Amino acid sequence: MTDTQTQFIEVTRLRIGMFVFLDMGWMDHPFPVNNFQIRTQEQISIIRSLGLERLRYSPEKSSAEAGNPNAAAANAVTASDSPAPARSESPKATEARLRREMLASQHTSLLACERQFGLATQTFKQVTEFVHTQPLFAKEQTQTLIQGFLAGVLGEEEAAIRLLSEKAGEKTSLHSLNVTVVSLLLGKALQLSKPQMLDLGMGALLHDIGKMELPDRLRWQDEQYSIAEKQLYQSHVLHGLNMGRRMELSPGTLLLIAQHHEHCDGSGYPSGIRGEKMSPLSCIVALANRYDNLCNPGNPAMAVTPHEALSQVFTQFKAQFDVPTMTAFIRMMGVYPPGSVVQLTDERYALVVAMNSARPIKPKVVIHNPEIPREDALVINLEQEPNLGIRRSMKPLQLPKAAYDYLSPRKRLCYFFERGMELPVSGAVS
Repeated sequence: MTDTQTQFIEVTRLRIGMFVFLDMGWMDHPFPVNNFQIRTQEQISIIRSLGLERLRYSPEKSSAEAGNPNAAAANAVTASDSPAPARSESPKATEARLRREMLASQHTSLLACERQFGLATQTFKQVTEFVHTQPLFAKEQTQTLIQGFLAGVLGEEEAAIRLLSEKAGEKTSLHSLNVTVVSLLLGKALQLSKPQMLDLGMGALLHDIGKMELPDRLRWQDEQYSIAEKQLYQSHVLHGLNMGRRMELSPGTLLLIAQHHEHCDGSGYPSGIRGEKMSPLSCIVALANRYDNLCNPGNPAMAVTPHEALSQVFTQFKAQFDVPTMTAFIRMMGVYPPGSVVQLTDERYALVVAMNSARPIKPKVVIHNPEIPREDALVINLEQEPNLGIRRSMKPLQLPKAAYDYLSPRKRLCYFFERGMELPVSGAVS
């Protein structure tokens, strides 16, 4: 359909049945396609939360449910000439409307993250399916995915880490994507060049690709492995390097795959090299890999909280990691990384859902409030709440049952990128 067959209409005049066009990037909205027929009121609310004043729609493709298409187009054209008279709104109605708008915006952001995560998971699965038979195609798919990530991460707007709902599915996809998300944001914090960021993203996503050559039971490290099993497990690094060569990956990406289990103190494998011989990209992925393995181990019973994982990295494993990289990592993740369960200074319980790199002790949280349904709970930015802070981090099982059921702490953490937008939540925590 050409532009001459579409009309512009204000988003405030959208109705069910209209066929609309979203002229924006795929990462900027949560819908699977950029043009579609509106079928629910929720879709209208989501579109209105995108920040558009007007958009294109097709009278010919719109259904009769949308009313008179010509009248709708006329309204769109003359709206600026004949604005509707303003109606007085009570303070209570204003508060209710603002809350609806904030919930719609919050829902839109989360839907966009989850949609993009789903697409990334599908792409990674396709890479693993073709890496043996069509290695160059697998490389092309990986490169396209990482370039899409970089378009968002390296944009003018701040990118943040967003905790998603717990996902069912193959653990390798979750781990590889978690490491990629953390690594790219850390690479940005360290001000890497764009070519370095591409190598970093490619290597982070493919760092464990060699595990495809191992038996299923040996794809996750276990302290109970025999010496032979441990050696077989560690061979995934060499397998990954060989697969990367067949994919014709760049030297920087290959070096990252080869070194992602090396440590600065020489205690890593397979070569036992020290920090001065590790590439800066390898230092980043080695740290992101350790952090995610602490939070999401092969045996869920061994998982530690994000707060504990950060503490262990700093206290127990400090010698294993590059100091500037670890310093930037701790600053980026905040004192309470996404997924942390906390108690606030007013004694309420909350779940950290997004980091705030500007003020690490003031992340974004969902607060347990039995008077508000869980699906209607707002994400509160503690930076905007001067009288509210975090008193302590907790283990999920320390929560009272009502708070545990409400907050639903994740057994397996799943991260993705989120635009660093701020929600106007002042006064919304009561």
